[in-house]
Amino acid sequence: MQSSSPAGRAGRPRSAAADTAILAATRAALVDLGWSKLTLGDVATRAGVAKTTLYRRWAGKNELVVDAVAELFDELELPDRGSLAADIEGVVLQFAAILARPEARSGLMAVVAESTRDEALRERIRTSIVERQKRLVLEGRARAQARGELPPEPDTTEAARTADLIFDMVAGAVVHRTLVSAETANGDWVRSFTQVLLWGLTSRQTEPDDD
Repeated sequence: MQSSSPAGRAGRPRSAAADTAILAATRAALVDLGWSKLTLGDVATRAGVAKTTLYRRWAGKNELVVDAVAELFDELELPDRGSLAADIEGVVLQFAAILARPEARSGLMAVVAESTRDEALRERIRTSIVERQKRLVLEGRARAQARGELPPEPDTTEAARTADLIFDMVAGAVVHRTLVSAETANGDWVRSFTQVLLWGLTSRQTEPDDD
């Protein structure tokens, strides 16, 4: 886990430049060495910092790689293309392009595999990647509601459940397509996927109540 000086205790300020260099070095090492050969010592050398600098911030390789991959996903932006369908297509293409990068592909698959026997690592993936990127779903839904493409959802619990479902569908489909099936998420596939997703969303909104 990342660490910092406890409140009220003097400590050396954390350097944002050092963090950036370390995460970039981690991604470079993933490409050059692969997961199994990557070490914190190698990352420290590449980043030009002492190994102790890494250990003050990360408990080990797993946590470091999660944060290095999470930084890539932070590059995702929801484009405003004028319609919900076009917005979804734009962000899905960005997502697929990131997953096509060797450092993202090897890093993500490695930490997901490791997390199957490490609950703390699984939680770090959730907070550093999944929860952070749900912002895209919330932003896209709010924009679509403002355009009148989707109705408002006054029930906050149900709205949160819907956002989780949308994220799971998008992330699951793109990860499976690019990393499991090793297929290209090209424009045709993205358009077809978006049509299916929107059909589900609009059908769900028009379903009659059980009462």
